[in-house]
Amino acid sequence: MILDIAVIIFLMGIAVALILLEIFLLPGITIAGVGGALFAIGGIIFAYTVGQTIGHVTLVTSVIVFGGSFAWLLRSKSFSKVSLHTDVDSKLTSARELNIHPGDEGITLSRLAPIGKANIHDIVVEAKSTGDFIDEHTPIKVLRVDGYNVLVAKKDDIIHL
Repeated sequence: MILDIAVIIFLMGIAVALILLEIFLLPGITIAGVGGALFAIGGIIFAYTVGQTIGHVTLVTSVIVFGGSFAWLLRSKSFSKVSLHTDVDSKLTSARELNIHPGDEGITLSRLAPIGKANIHDIVVEAKSTGDFIDEHTPIKVLRVDGYNVLVAKKDDIIHL
């Protein structure tokens, strides 16, 4: 009887540890979560095979221990060391606010395939080509500005249009 109770405590302890590990440290559904669930189910089934009263006590105790452990880990300061404490206070500036208008000229800083970086009026913006790839360090001309999108084409191609 004492050995049965020791096995039940061992199974339920591993189950609680694996489930808490799954919730707090491992993203998604992993072997730890599945293993924790299997250990918990196996421990409760084994407790009911020992006796109905032991099964009920095991079920209630495991729920209380798991809930208490979960609450304690949420309130403890141990997770403040591994959690992200960064506030993003930047804002996205539209191309119109940067005074970029159709007809402005610039140069590509990266390959536009079809989106990349360009320098227009000494301002680095994300530019989008009209569909063709544009190599870096190629002179460009702004065709259209739609909010945050700057549509550009090669300066040579504009002459032929």
